[in-house]
Amino acid sequence: MTVLSCSNLSYRVGDAQLLQGITLSVQRGETLGIVGPNGSGKSTLLKLLANLRVPGQGQVLLHGQALRKMSQRNIAQTLAVVEQHADTHDSIGVFDAVALGRTPWLSALSPWSAGDTAIVEQALADVDATHLRNRTWRGLSGGERQRVHIARALAQRPQILLLDEPANHLDIQHQLAILKTIHALPVTTLIAMHDLNQALSCDRLAILERGRLMALGKPLEVLTTQRLQSTFGVQAHYLTDPFDGAQILRMCV
Repeated sequence: MTVLSCSNLSYRVGDAQLLQGITLSVQRGETLGIVGPNGSGKSTLLKLLANLRVPGQGQVLLHGQALRKMSQRNIAQTLAVVEQHADTHDSIGVFDAVALGRTPWLSALSPWSAGDTAIVEQALADVDATHLRNRTWRGLSGGERQRVHIARALAQRPQILLLDEPANHLDIQHQLAILKTIHALPVTTLIAMHDLNQALSCDRLAILERGRLMALGKPLEVLTTQRLQSTFGVQAHYLTDPFDGAQILRMCV
């Protein structure tokens, strides 16, 4: 079942055409990776799909309904986004920052409850940040802040999770741990990423180049040596890991 889609999506800033004619659909439960060189439009596409930007042309559908006609509250109850350069007010504590993810579910008739506290605690545990719960935002490293932002999105309990370079600023251990957590979540995930070997673990990949969708399909089908040369400017070949038989890309310029 298609849960999120866009058709003929375009976006321009001044004379710069950042996206042009993007059409794709995302299926329930899949992990769709979005890859491409710097400036290819990955972040812009995620912002349009998250309703953080208004497209110049085309439309986005969330569960078959036009995104622009939905309330922000309804969107936030279905879809959460982790931006690459998100920030939070300096004086806020970590627990309170993650608790912001519960905002779409709170109202006068549904105030904060023990269930909300449990959800925040679980979100912190999922990103290995329970030990940070009593820290302040200003005292966190860049990698710790990134983990807290992901926890905030998880606390939102979305059906669809959009992430822009979620492993950015993280050391290798937490990169692998966060990506493992994301892949294990019972949600539909769109994830923009640079590491092509990590991208191989996605169900499908969308390859962008200069604002256009160049390929869409299973990783090994679209990340061909020809595509890697033409889009990414690298020579590459696949190796087979003798430990588990996984395919690994080796690249050079």
